[in-house]
Amino acid sequence: MATGTETMRALVEADLAAAHGLSQAVGWAHRLDDWRFVHRLGQGFAVTEGERLVGTGMFWPFGGFATLGLVIVAPDRQGAGIGRRLMTGLLEAIGPRTTLLNATDAGAPLYEKLGFRATGIIHQHQGDAFAVPEAPPPDGCRIRPATAADLPAMTALDAAATGLERPLVLSALLGVAEAAILECDGRPVGFAVCRQFGRGRVVGPVVAADADAAKALLAHWMARHHGTFLRVDIPEPTGLGPWLVAAGLPAIAPAITMARGAPPVPRPGARLFGLVNQALG
Repeated sequence: MATGTETMRALVEADLAAAHGLSQAVGWAHRLDDWRFVHRLGQGFAVTEGERLVGTGMFWPFGGFATLGLVIVAPDRQGAGIGRRLMTGLLEAIGPRTTLLNATDAGAPLYEKLGFRATGIIHQHQGDAFAVPEAPPPDGCRIRPATAADLPAMTALDAAATGLERPLVLSALLGVAEAAILECDGRPVGFAVCRQFGRGRVVGPVVAADADAAKALLAHWMARHHGTFLRVDIPEPTGLGPWLVAAGLPAIAPAITMARGAPPVPRPGARLFGLVNQALG
């Protein structure tokens, strides 16, 4: 699709170095490898002016749902309608699926005009000067490394916590990340994944039955990577914010969770305490 001097087309692997430069230009910490990871799992659009990439946007389908993110417009081209064109193209490609995203304050007004409504808040906690809190696993439980054999249990727990079926995401994470299983009486009841991302490492997703179990999983990774830069993105209702701040992981600018359509309904037995990232949810 062309609009004036701009052309919108599929975002392909050859665009990712320029897309990485675009995210750096707006102050995002994504590495090129972070772009490669999400690009393999989804699809999206690039807006170009001549040979220059000036806009990106991606989505990731999960059955009747999709998450949307990495909507970026070059700083000197913001306000020219590129963001709206990207969103229009993305929503046409997504079709009737319910669409979920995490918005900045600046982006939220556009998304509201396109039919999204706010459903929650995400708080990003990060830093490298944190202490390792005392948060042992519940009685009768242990934390152990995850293996490929744990993928079905992790997928089931993630689906219960999010209402989304994301086996390909979890399988891809096991290929690039460390993962820990919370096992109680020999049965996996929670997990947390830790991988390189942005300025250091991110912990997520974090799935557990309750806040104490989530704290045990987070403390496990805080101990493993003490002194390095660590990030976790938590939904507001988790109650983990004050605990993370007290440990030395302060919150920075929150994101607004938004949905276009009826959001997925989590099932009993597990809750989401940390996101994969703000694009994938």
